[in-house]
Amino acid sequence: MVRKIRAKLVLKLRAEGLSGRTIAASHRMSRKSVSAVLDAALEQGITYADIADESEDVVYSRLFPGRGEHESVFTQPDWDGVHRELSRVGVTLKLLHSEYADRCARDQVPAMGYDRFCKTYQRHLLITGAASRVGHKAAQTVEVDWSGPTMRLSDPVTGQSQKVYLFVGCLPFSRYAFVYASTDMRQESWLRAHVGMFEFFGASVPRIVPDNLKTGVIAHPKDGEIVLNDAYRELAAHYSAAVLPGRVRKPKDKPSAENTVWHVAMYVIAVLRDQEFTSLAQLQEAIDGQVREYNRRPFQKREGSRYSVFTAEEFPLMTPLPVVPYEIASWVYGRKVARDGYVAFEKNHYSVPYSFIGSRVDLRITDRTLEVYEGTQRIASHLVCPAGVVGQYRTRDADRVGARRYEPWDAARVREWAGRIGPSTVIVIERIFESVQVLEQGLDSALAVLRLSRRYAAARVEHACALALTSPVRSPRYAHIQPILATGQDRLASLGHRPVDDPEDGSGYVRGGAYYSGGQA
Repeated sequence: MVRKIRAKLVLKLRAEGLSGRTIAASHRMSRKSVSAVLDAALEQGITYADIADESEDVVYSRLFPGRGEHESVFTQPDWDGVHRELSRVGVTLKLLHSEYADRCARDQVPAMGYDRFCKTYQRHLLITGAASRVGHKAAQTVEVDWSGPTMRLSDPVTGQSQKVYLFVGCLPFSRYAFVYASTDMRQESWLRAHVGMFEFFGASVPRIVPDNLKTGVIAHPKDGEIVLNDAYRELAAHYSAAVLPGRVRKPKDKPSAENTVWHVAMYVIAVLRDQEFTSLAQLQEAIDGQVREYNRRPFQKREGSRYSVFTAEEFPLMTPLPVVPYEIASWVYGRKVARDGYVAFEKNHYSVPYSFIGSRVDLRITDRTLEVYEGTQRIASHLVCPAGVVGQYRTRDADRVGARRYEPWDAARVREWAGRIGPSTVIVIERIFESVQVLEQGLDSALAVLRLSRRYAAARVEHACALALTSPVRSPRYAHIQPILATGQDRLASLGHRPVDDPEDGSGYVRGGAYYSGGQA
């Protein structure tokens, strides 16, 4: 086709002295096309020197005016309307072409094919200077990032300054921006910035596109699933969103946020560079004023502003916010439930159902509450103790139902336990109490004797106490009774055999002949 002839190249080679045959052979052009260019230039008196600074398209239009230009026989759709419709969720050029073809069939007018429809739309974008909306759907995505440039706070007392980091959120469709100031980039600040961003927008979107920072993304392997921080995933679920971080070291995956970070540096940081701020609230107020002005600044290459596009086209399509605002939470993992049915956090104690005693549980702590989880099941919830308070117990009556309540040991409980074993045991315990000045001093010795009933039968402990009382020791203790049980002397006493005392030193008990004869002597 003639339109493909590089007319400027033909005239340049001709000016260098090449013949038409040589030009055609060296650049794979037809001799007829080369002759057409040379004849047209000769007819109009155009030389290469006249068009040396012009483009190929301009040279071709001068040599062949009007060639290739024609009026389309197809019905033209409302391209501005097509551009607006593409911003809506789920709308594609394929769908719009199908609707256009149906209208043309109904009106009995010729319709262009899908390929021509797409190319004509792209030509419309080039002519009008509008940005393609195929890649950015309204109310679908928010891109978030920390700004590299920072600001500072000044302490009026010490004169020292503190660095302030700026969180930036941007809706790619409208370019509507949000900026949040923080003195650190820890997880709590990251979450609070997201909460403030959604409150600023007044609605949420299905996709959050962050960087791969550890406060949000634990791991982003090349192959396999992305591992998110529990708190960040919980926040996204609260706002009915999914976290889809960009690829590692690929800032082009969130170009709107990157571009907004640069604009924040120009319209916020640079404008406020000479002002001094002494509090974060004061700085945030100044930032909000600059961001408000930035969002209302008219676009350079399209009609309206970020604010007008957001309110008119994007906000009506966004997801409403939950009724209950999200509470920032931190997690403590693998905390063990103590034997008394309480779990400890910051030197305070919170009750857990007694069936979970000894289990490992996770704690979710917000500004107001402490929740206890066993796996994914929440098993307890309490109001968190105020900061600075220690040694407090928070107990729910439902957690204690069916559980054995802890009671301190005293003389009455010890005597009751001894009474369940037998009268000889009661005498031993009473003599232990008689041997001390204060009853509490004998509790440990008395309990040591009674705990023998956990290793030996109660009847054997009773027989051992009875045997110990026959000795010269006025107040038998654990050291006297335990050897009797360990050597089986209580069994002999139960058979009616009395041990043989050593008449010389009385230092202990002798088994006697009956022990070695198996009780037959």
